[in-house]
Amino acid sequence: MSDDDLDLFRRSIIVDKKIKFNGIKPTRKKLPAVPDRQKNDEKEIVDEMFSEGFEPADLETGDELLFYRPGVSRADLKKLRKGQFVIQGELDLHGMTVKMARENLAHYLLRCKQTNRRCVKIIHGKGRGSIQGQPVIKNKVNLWLRQRDEVLAFCSARQNDGGTGAIYLLLRRS
Repeated sequence: MSDDDLDLFRRSIIVDKKIKFNGIKPTRKKLPAVPDRQKNDEKEIVDEMFSEGFEPADLETGDELLFYRPGVSRADLKKLRKGQFVIQGELDLHGMTVKMARENLAHYLLRCKQTNRRCVKIIHGKGRGSIQGQPVIKNKVNLWLRQRDEVLAFCSARQNDGGTGAIYLLLRRS
């Protein structure tokens, strides 16, 4: 930049007018308060991610199923996802038709209610054997369970219990 251009620039930005004070002090908008519970939850998530106990199986990849009703505690959901509830029964729907799977699931849920089971495992498979190569029974189970009042929550099982081919199901106490 030439000296003439620099001088012209400096003269053009100089303000000759004095600004009068009108007596009103500028105020800053206050930021909305972040609840302590939210801060603690976020801190807990970050701490968990960077802790020694981090397990890659806890990450969602898009194939996992997860559902919970309002009122299910965060602790219970976390416990369910980690497979820490005692599994009191198991139903295997592998190789069944949609109709057979629906009937077996309905009967099994009735038996669970009668025997007061709280947590069970449902094996629905990953759908690799289906004609379309897509999980038919898995998707149906996902829809059916969401419609049942006795279902509090469900999530994909841990890798050693079937991974995305099975779910842990938490049932309402009778």
